[in-house]
Amino acid sequence: MERDLDVLSGNTTLLCAPLVAQTVDEILLQMNQAKVHGADLVEIRLDTLSNFKPHEDLKVLLQQRTLPAIVTYRPRWQGGQYEGDERHRLDALFMAMELGADYIDVELQVAHDFMSSITGKKPSKFKVIVSSHDYQNTPSVEDLGDLVARIQDTGADIVKIATTATNIADVARIFHVLVNCQVPIIGLVMGEKGAVSRFLSPKFGGYLTYATLEAANESEPGKPTLQNMLGIYYFRQIGRDTKIYGLIGNPVGHSKSPVLYNATFKSLGFNAIFVHLLVDNIREFFDVYSSPDFAGFSVTIPHKEDALRLCDEVDPVAKSIGAVNTIVRRPSDGKLIGYNTDYFGAISAIEHEMRGSFSLKGAAESPLSGRLFIVIGAGGAGKAIAYGAKEKGARIIIANRTYERAKELANLVGGEAITLGDLGSFQPEEETILANSTSLGMYPDIDGTPISKEALRRYAVVFDAVYTPKVTQLLHEAEEVGAVVVSGVEMWVRQAFGQIELFTGSPKAPEEVMRKIIQERI
Repeated sequence: MERDLDVLSGNTTLLCAPLVAQTVDEILLQMNQAKVHGADLVEIRLDTLSNFKPHEDLKVLLQQRTLPAIVTYRPRWQGGQYEGDERHRLDALFMAMELGADYIDVELQVAHDFMSSITGKKPSKFKVIVSSHDYQNTPSVEDLGDLVARIQDTGADIVKIATTATNIADVARIFHVLVNCQVPIIGLVMGEKGAVSRFLSPKFGGYLTYATLEAANESEPGKPTLQNMLGIYYFRQIGRDTKIYGLIGNPVGHSKSPVLYNATFKSLGFNAIFVHLLVDNIREFFDVYSSPDFAGFSVTIPHKEDALRLCDEVDPVAKSIGAVNTIVRRPSDGKLIGYNTDYFGAISAIEHEMRGSFSLKGAAESPLSGRLFIVIGAGGAGKAIAYGAKEKGARIIIANRTYERAKELANLVGGEAITLGDLGSFQPEEETILANSTSLGMYPDIDGTPISKEALRRYAVVFDAVYTPKVTQLLHEAEEVGAVVVSGVEMWVRQAFGQIELFTGSPKAPEEVMRKIIQERI
């Protein structure tokens, strides 16, 4: 069971792979794969086996195991698949102990009976995990504390509590329990909004956390794979002193930011982790996650404008834009400081692509100067792009689904406003630039586009802030009709340069390293 621990991080949290299969051979195969992928131990789920023969199957599984094993026989009333006689189930767990299992996971409701049955028969290195699963919500801190006490009262060696997140704020209560528990504890929050509980388990002192062999299907969001845990989140390097950064938004699952940011942190020797933060209510999020451990945030749709209002201080450029995409918690006083790196990311990406294709009056002049620039969308990203284009001397038109929002932004940048419905029949002048700042066309709705292919023939340059997929339907159709296209990937990486500098305090982001990460891994 011993493994080499990262001395610098002090991370002793084990990484466990649940094995779910219908046959013993399949479980043994999965166990070998788990070992190859870096798991410390496995959980053998007996309730998923077809025609389970307790003595025969357990003997094979435990004698041929290549990793330490937790044996679990989960009944349907606790989220498993077993529906048979309860005595038969507990007898099988007792047998697993006798045949050399390293751990048994038994439910709180039957723990007293099971512990009584093994009194005086428990092997010295064998441990009992007593577990409680809540598939509806996450109880209060007080109720969780009572639950820990009840589990401890059974004589458990290890406490396990699994709850369900209806809101990312729920996860903070499990972190509180992990930090304050005086006995070994496993704490996790199920669902996509609870995924951070798995990544951050070493930070808050969890005994172990779970990661799957294969990516979870859409009905089981929030379950990371072993490969992602170790290769994207660098699980072994996470420790008590690791700072937490993350992408606040809804949705966030499509974002590749953890790949880029975690690899960049690692290249700089910066002790931090970057995670997805699926947030519904950003005000509540900041109220709950006020600890200095949560050191900074990227902000995406739909929170960029609300985030600005919640910052204690805002950079003048971000204030002029009316939206932030970057927040740093100042170490000296914990205040939230808002910035905007979107405008530079988008405008510099468009300028770079245009310089080789359009005639300029002077070498130092922006290719946007004097040209008509149409922004689709009046949200946070639209504000940043409109502001940046205006600063470069472009003439701005805002096209939005609602005219009132378009007019509001147009007035801020001295431009004009039209509805998105009118954009299809709009007749732009030559060499007009079209920039989409909305989420139309973003994965998984990859067929979406804000404007018809026929209307795209009127534009010289088309930019899309969406970067998943890299070539959106909008860009694909724009390229087909002969426009110069600019991918949102380029905006994304350029705004990331600024964020990395703000997050790490580095005077200049490692741009070549970051581009190499994108090329090789994204």
